[in-house]
Amino acid sequence: MEPLLPADKTVMDLPQDLLLFLAFFISCIILFSSIKTLWSRGSLPPGPTPLPLLGNALDVGADIVDSLMKLRKKYGDVFTVHLGSRPVVVVCGYKLVSEIYLDKGDDYLNRGDMPAWDAFYKDSGLVFTANMNKWRDLRRFSLTTLRDFGFGKRSLEDRIHEETQHLVAVLKNSGDTFIDPRQSLSKAFYNVIFSIMFGHRCNYEDKEIATILNCIYETFVTISSPWGQIYEMFPWLMGFIPGPHQKISKLLGDLSQYVDTRVKINQKALDPDDPQDYIDAFLIKMEKEKINQNSEFNMRNLLSCTLQIFFAGVETISTTTTYSLLILMKYPDVLAKVHKEIDDIIGRNRAPTLQDRNRMPYMEAMIHEMQRFTDLIPMGVPRRTTKKVTLNGYTLPKDINIYPMLTTVLKDPNCFKYPTEFNPENFLNEKGEFKRNDAFMPLAAGKRICLGESLVRMELFLFLVTILQNFDLKSPVPVEELDITPNVSGLGNFPKPYKLAFIPR
Repeated sequence: MEPLLPADKTVMDLPQDLLLFLAFFISCIILFSSIKTLWSRGSLPPGPTPLPLLGNALDVGADIVDSLMKLRKKYGDVFTVHLGSRPVVVVCGYKLVSEIYLDKGDDYLNRGDMPAWDAFYKDSGLVFTANMNKWRDLRRFSLTTLRDFGFGKRSLEDRIHEETQHLVAVLKNSGDTFIDPRQSLSKAFYNVIFSIMFGHRCNYEDKEIATILNCIYETFVTISSPWGQIYEMFPWLMGFIPGPHQKISKLLGDLSQYVDTRVKINQKALDPDDPQDYIDAFLIKMEKEKINQNSEFNMRNLLSCTLQIFFAGVETISTTTTYSLLILMKYPDVLAKVHKEIDDIIGRNRAPTLQDRNRMPYMEAMIHEMQRFTDLIPMGVPRRTTKKVTLNGYTLPKDINIYPMLTTVLKDPNCFKYPTEFNPENFLNEKGEFKRNDAFMPLAAGKRICLGESLVRMELFLFLVTILQNFDLKSPVPVEELDITPNVSGLGNFPKPYKLAFIPR
């Protein structure tokens, strides 16, 4: 019988050959990554030394905001971190952030990388697109259309007022039971934006509302969590690793499917001569531009724009208001002053109007302070340079990612008397009059400011005044046990879950 040595030797050598190949392959990746990282640093601002592949993952912990603030103490108001192999220039303080948003806004107008969102939207819609022509066309159309349906046949104030009455009825029915306020508040804000986007409101008992609101909340929280932050650093790797981040795409997919269903309903009932909502207006625009092959008005952008506006219109105001009620329970002296001003100016029988803002300086200061203190989007939304620029003495290349840290603006000691604590006096002068502050930019500033910024301001005033006009807030635990530090802090700040009872006044 012939010996099988040659064959056996080949079999024995295969794993070793494969191991050598993998070692060589990994070495090449590390070498390439090292060269790329060193090249990308160029004349960028200083920062911690990045490792091959990992970048500054070891310097950026589970709480990315806190980690970046610690690096700021070491490297100053402008520094560089590598999220994986991607360099990001972090910019802090009112003076420099306002330069990015306002003074030289066009130089930083491009949207930066947001892998968790980009993987789903793939450059569609108006919020996450990197295509400036697409952004301009869709934003211009959306602003005009939202203005038409917000302040057209039926004013936005009337829509909000109607919804506040529904909310008050629901809260009164809760009696003195301790409830999670987010659930009821979210449904109210859902209906305001839903009526603008889809033409009508929904019943609070509609089970579909609860499902959609849960999808929106879970998406934002997951992306802001440590898992979401790791995804932002290593999108090429995290797609293969199991974990909570894997549900981001599914959640967004479920929301997109919901929007698609609503669009089909509108298509069937569409009257081109009498559009009823945002979707109708977009469908009509699509029909007018169907012969233009380069038009951005297509079904994919309709679904993405609608979902992005709807998402922001619900989550931004819902989280801010939920956080506000928790803080007011923590500061009963502030709540007492707000109650007194409401009683003095409006009373308890008539509904508040936007005109009341001018006569309620303490309420206005309190709402501004709520937005400042809750610090909803601490890292801002990433920007990207449109050309080679100079910032604080550093030369930045075109297309470099920028993190304008809004938290450092809202807590800038040069701009606010009480930067780290909740105090409405940050927005009051010596006479007790409301005092504006240029550093108040909770939703950014400039050309790419949040599309619904004016809606948020209106809703915050009308909803909070109506709630506090009708109710006192009761906590199930002593005031000193209420924890107002964020439960999650990443892309967004979220309050820890809590309960309260709405006690009729």
